[in-house]
Amino acid sequence: MASSIIFVTLALVAAFVPVSVMGTDFMVGDDKGWTLDFDYLAWAEGKQFYVGDNLVFMYSEGVHNVLKVNGTGFQQCAGPAGTVALATGNDVVPLSTPGRKWYICGVTTHCAARNMKLAITVLPKTASPTPAPTAPEVSAAGGSIAPRFYALIMAIFGIIAAVIV
Repeated sequence: MASSIIFVTLALVAAFVPVSVMGTDFMVGDDKGWTLDFDYLAWAEGKQFYVGDNLVFMYSEGVHNVLKVNGTGFQQCAGPAGTVALATGNDVVPLSTPGRKWYICGVTTHCAARNMKLAITVLPKTASPTPAPTAPEVSAAGGSIAPRFYALIMAIFGIIAAVIV
């Protein structure tokens, strides 16, 4: 009986822990993904990125790639020598430090002629506000609320187990 009560308590606590504690996955370009002729600077405008969040670059493997560059590389659409391209088509970039971050597509003229470049500012984790509730499954910022959903399911099963035992 005591173990059931402990389980229910832990599940309820997990259900109400803010999702922002776990970070947010931002699907770059939302449903368009990482593609040609999309305004990524406008996409990033108004979004707040924090240490602990992730950028997810989705694209067809072999068609594009992702290069992390500095401000000069961003302006010139060129990666520094030795830059290793991310090229899986499902690239997750953890935002582990605060500051300005720049990303481009390194395929031929995709950055310069077709606008495949993204610049963001990552804020320190301590500045993260509690997010407002949004629609189920995916927030406006692209983050998942699935952990909260599963914790709620665990709480329900815990209550049922407590009642049965």
